[in-house]
Amino acid sequence: MKLKTVLRDALFLNWALPVEALPELPSPLRYELHRVEGEDVVFASALLSRQFGLHRLSLPFFRLSYPQLHLRFCVLDGVRMPSFFVGTLLVPAWVAPATALLARQPSTGARFRFPEPAEEGDDHSWSWSVTNGTALEVEARFGSPPGGGRPDLGDWRQTVAYFLERERSYVQVGDRLRRLEAAVPEVEVSPVSAEVHDAALLAERYPGVLWPALHSAWLCHSMPLSFEFGTMPVPRLRRRAIPQAAASSRSRV
Repeated sequence: MKLKTVLRDALFLNWALPVEALPELPSPLRYELHRVEGEDVVFASALLSRQFGLHRLSLPFFRLSYPQLHLRFCVLDGVRMPSFFVGTLLVPAWVAPATALLARQPSTGARFRFPEPAEEGDDHSWSWSVTNGTALEVEARFGSPPGGGRPDLGDWRQTVAYFLERERSYVQVGDRLRRLEAAVPEVEVSPVSAEVHDAALLAERYPGVLWPALHSAWLCHSMPLSFEFGTMPVPRLRRRAIPQAAASSRSRV
């Protein structure tokens, strides 16, 4: 099943989290680990965006546009391909049945406040929020690329590439893993200075995880995507599984 869409005003937020605090993954996935001061950490990446014109190639006139939140974890799959496991997908409540029908993606309804971001060079900040009982609230403004984040992924371009150049995403649906293969053309991203004012939504879904200050953040005004879904059986379910959700994206920088 092949789909196309455009992500607009896509805000990427990245954290480094201790692996001991995270739920176990369905086999054959495993977390991509980084060693920091004697501790193994894993990157989690939230993507807040407006999805514009999502459609199957076989149904070009049936299109959906809506805001969304993906929370993904950096993993290695069975052939050690750097990938995402998507643990949470939130969309407006009216969209959830349609996404299940169109893209067969498990999702949860939520309320969104996604402002129009300022133009680069504007010093004003803007605020995003997603609410599903509890909330995730973020304030951001354009700024210089951060430095000194641990773990060190290299310079700014290498840091962005670590997250965007992942062709595969996985989501667990019942006893199967759905794999998404995605590709996008080269896109421009702008570094932002972002602060999470309310992380209760994340804390509720991942109890025991203490969400630190952000490692890095950026904004992409427009990201065209084409992607294809496939399925594979889960050979073995481990003790705990991350809550279900949907897809991710790939880009070159």
